[in-house]
Amino acid sequence: MPCLPLASQTLFTIKAEPALLFSLFPWLHFAAGQDTPEPAPQPSTSNTEGDLLFLLDSSASVSRHEFSKVKEFMWDLLHPFTFGPRDVQTSIIHISTTPSMEFPFDQHLTSSALRKAIGATRQLMGDTNTGQALSYAREKLFSSEAGARPDVPKVLVWVTDGFSTDDISEPMQLLKDRGVTVFIVSTGRGNFLQLSAAASPPSDRHLHFVDVDDLPIITQELRDAIRDVIQANRLHATDVTSSSFRLLWPPLLSQESGFYSLEYGPGAEPAARRSLQVPGAQSSLVLSQLAPGTTYEVTLVPESNERYFPPQSTRVTTLPEEISPAQVLISDSGPHSFQVSWAPVLDSVATYQVLYGPLPGNSAQVLQVDGRHNSTLVEHLAPNTTYLVTVTAIYRSGKEKSLSAKACTLEEGSRVRHLRFEDAGPSSVRASWDSAGGAVRGYRVRCRRQSGASSVLSVSPQVHSVLLSDLPRGSRGRVCVQPLYSHQAGKRLCRSLHRQPATEAQGYRHRQQDRLQ
Repeated sequence: MPCLPLASQTLFTIKAEPALLFSLFPWLHFAAGQDTPEPAPQPSTSNTEGDLLFLLDSSASVSRHEFSKVKEFMWDLLHPFTFGPRDVQTSIIHISTTPSMEFPFDQHLTSSALRKAIGATRQLMGDTNTGQALSYAREKLFSSEAGARPDVPKVLVWVTDGFSTDDISEPMQLLKDRGVTVFIVSTGRGNFLQLSAAASPPSDRHLHFVDVDDLPIITQELRDAIRDVIQANRLHATDVTSSSFRLLWPPLLSQESGFYSLEYGPGAEPAARRSLQVPGAQSSLVLSQLAPGTTYEVTLVPESNERYFPPQSTRVTTLPEEISPAQVLISDSGPHSFQVSWAPVLDSVATYQVLYGPLPGNSAQVLQVDGRHNSTLVEHLAPNTTYLVTVTAIYRSGKEKSLSAKACTLEEGSRVRHLRFEDAGPSSVRASWDSAGGAVRGYRVRCRRQSGASSVLSVSPQVHSVLLSDLPRGSRGRVCVQPLYSHQAGKRLCRSLHRQPATEAQGYRHRQQDRLQ
């Protein structure tokens, strides 16, 4: 048989620098409404809660290239956050002749939905009436009809080149009077004194000057500053696994002032809830021996002898059960053996069984492997044969998990013999070899040059030599020849090649031959 093989509200005012347009070209597809480019991986930020509002310059003073660049910056700032009714919500308001809201705060509550919504945002053109947009934003930030949540910190992040067709000082001050923390990013032409007055103090933390093409340089610093403002001061979970998670909460008590009562259990099984008493000086606890893939409801009650603290609660879903083996890999196949490897290796596995037998056929053999190991060599096999290999993990709990794969042994003599080189000119070498055993369908010849491009040649089974060019005297390389069979490739035979530098006599002889030709 062949082997097949916190609750806060954040306002962003965005206006890009109208310069260096060509550098924005790679993001044209984003401006056209396609998916946002995938940013670099960032740690997830789940202990945050807020309403984030981007004020996006959608006027005619911004080119499509710049508009695209700013949308990229928006998503880069947002993507590590967790979105939802008790996490982060966001929206976009356009700066144009008349301000408008792209979508309400509570419409896109997943990362994928928000990413698509930002990518689909279209430029409106019109005038740059930033003052009107700020007034409109102040209205929407505190509007339940727009999906905003009350009684939360507010943050304004304004990325600007300093241009607006109307006054911004009064609406900006009204925003700050409502408790908004103002961050400003100037792309280079803003008035320092004016922007310092608009930003929240201290200005060295809330005011940045950077070129529009260098916005990614400040993304992490700005995101961290936003996170500090919208950090949720509540019970939450970290380090979630399939069987445990860590609870964290604000230090409300001391050892002398009281203790915490903690209750937790599966949400679908109220009768299975457990209770713990936690010392008042403690502000974290690891819950272990939990069921995988289960949502737990947790309630923390501060029992203070000085003042009342309301209970805090959260829901945490453990990860799905880790399964081993999740992958089986066959490698280093020969005529009579191959290596079997698997992953992952788990502490909960006591031992592995490797069952293997030829296909077709009813015979099988078993190898026992310690649970701490993840590979074994299977030997004494028949050549040119397909085997079914099944790896079974036997857990300490008694459960078993299995995964199978097919493996093929090679034909006998499935390796070329006696690879040799012959000088064929100033920059050429002829490589030749003896034929491999078995039903060879062809040969693959690879030449890796120390300087210059590598090359791969495929030749018929009757051909046992090739001419390799671009190998001048004094150069080095490595040549490998591999036989090809019906269902797999044979073993490679490789040799290093070192051409000796040309002597004066050789150089003279070649020059004379060139003249005669």
